[in-house]
This record gives sequence, C-alpha cells and structure tokens, in this order.
Amino acid sequence: MPKFSFVIPCYRSEKTITTVVAEIKSEMAAKRPGDTYEIVLVNDCSPDGVWNVIEKMASTEDNVIGVNLAKNFGQHSALMAGYGKCSGEYVVSLDDDGQAPLDSLNDLILKIEEGYDVVYAYYHEIKQNIFRRFGSWMAGLMGKIMLDPPKDMKGSSFYVARGFVIREMCKYKNAFPYLMGLVLRTTRKIAWVETQHRSRLEGTSGYSFWRLLSLWLNGFTAFSVKPLEFSTFLGMFFAVVGFIYAIVIVVQRIIGDITVAGWSSIIALMLIIGGSILMMLGLIGEYIGRIYICINDSPQYVIKEIAGRSLPKEDCSK
Repeated sequence: MPKFSFVIPCYRSEKTITTVVAEIKSEMAAKRPGDTYEIVLVNDCSPDGVWNVIEKMASTEDNVIGVNLAKNFGQHSALMAGYGKCSGEYVVSLDDDGQAPLDSLNDLILKIEEGYDVVYAYYHEIKQNIFRRFGSWMAGLMGKIMLDPPKDMKGSSFYVARGFVIREMCKYKNAFPYLMGLVLRTTRKIAWVETQHRSRLEGTSGYSFWRLLSLWLNGFTAFSVKPLEFSTFLGMFFAVVGFIYAIVIVVQRIIGDITVAGWSSIIALMLIIGGSILMMLGLIGEYIGRIYICINDSPQYVIKEIAGRSLPKEDCSK
C-alpha cells in the first residue's frame, strides 16, 4: 500500500496537468525520497484532450491511475470518485491548475504527522479574480454559519487527510457531496498551514456563478437544517410584527386617527413578506427535491473507464 495518494480532479487542464504531476514527483523525490505514492487523475468529462494525456501517463508510469467519468459531475463528485480509487495512508487533494504551492507540501505532511487528521493550506492572499474570491469568501462564510467548524478554521482545495477520514467520507453515497461537511462530520482534529497561493498556469477558473450557487446549496441542504430553522424564526418575526401592527391599527381606529396615507409602506411590507415567503418555499422545495433525487439513487458519479498499470481493487461507490 502506498503511503501517499494524490487525487486531482481534471477539467480543461490538457496543458497543465503534466506540469502538476511532474512537480509532485520532483517534490516527493527531493523531500520524501523513501515514501511510496500514487497519483489518481480524475477526468470530469473535460471538453479538451486531457483524458488522452492522462491515459498516456497511466500507461507509461506505474504509480499513475486515470479515472474517466461518463459526464461532468462537478469537482466534489470527481474528488469522491478519486478517493474511491486511492489506497494511501495519507491522501493529498489539490487542483489541476498549478495554483497549489507544492513546495509547501512537506510542511502540510509534517503538520499532519504531529497527530492531526486533516491539514489545509491557508492562503493569506488568493490569486483569483474578484468574482472567484467572492465565491470563496461566501463558501467560507456559509461553512462557518452552517457547519460549526473549529474556531478560526481556514481551508482551501489543497489539503492532506488521513486515510481513515477519506474512507469515512466515501461512505456518503448521495448525489450531492460537500467535502467540508464530510470532513467536519468525521473529525475535528483539523489544522492549517499558511503558504503562498500561486497564479494559474493557464486559463481561467471553471467555476461559474451557477456552479458556485449549486455548491453553496449543497452545503446548505446536505449537512445542515439551519436554513429551515431560520425560516421558522423569520416567520415568527413577521407574525409578531403583523400582530403589533394590527394592534396599532385598532388603537388608531378607536382614537379616530386613521387616514388614507401609508399605502406605499403597506405595499413595501407586502413585497418584503411575500418575497420572504417565496424564498423560504423555494428553500423547502430544494430540500424536498434533493431528498427525492437521493431516494431515486441518483449516482454521485459514473466511471466510464479506468487507466493504469496498477489498478485498485476497491471502489468507494460500492
């Protein structure tokens, strides 16, 4: 069994994945020469030729495994597919764009060897566009509110986890995985190491607004009922406000102070309350819809083919 497994979801990275893999090999050779490792590359149905590159590496190198998904399932599902094919004592997750500072890999490994279960790289300055930084900030804020993480926890897509954490995460079979939620329901022994974020080797982020929204909804609906609790309190708040307003109207009627003024404020209140009701109904519908999809056994991912000289025997999806 290899000591380390590197899992990389690949999308539009035909021109960068070879560089990322080469840097992993260079870092392991320089700083962990006695440790065995494998590299699991998951093609998330990328529209470019990255699968051809993965196949070529997997056919010529014993420690590279390629996983080709049947359609685009998203980054988190692609990682779960990779986790199902890795067997290392420690699992390293990173992106395919070259932004993960692999020169800090050994710092993360040394930190996890202190006894932590998961260690994240923390970037003081994120080298992404404003939209993507806003998305990352929102995801972090959502995690703090919904998932109750350890105090001052900092995370990123570059992290190291112990094998038992990954195996426990793989027990989640539903169609909407959210990795931070899966980590936090498995362990609280989490640490982070501050390092420098790099610029992308090429291209731009594949995350659109709708992809980010879908990711936030996964965190909202898969691992927390706090949005439903919030809707209950919001309904109670409006009910109390309405009751107080009714009393005010009755008092004004008694003292003869009723006038025709105030229609604009009434319409504004109707719009606010009506909008809130519709938003909460949509949220409840989202919960119900996801429950329906899970009941119908919608797959978390579908593997089309696997490439590699040394193929794994087990799969997380079984």
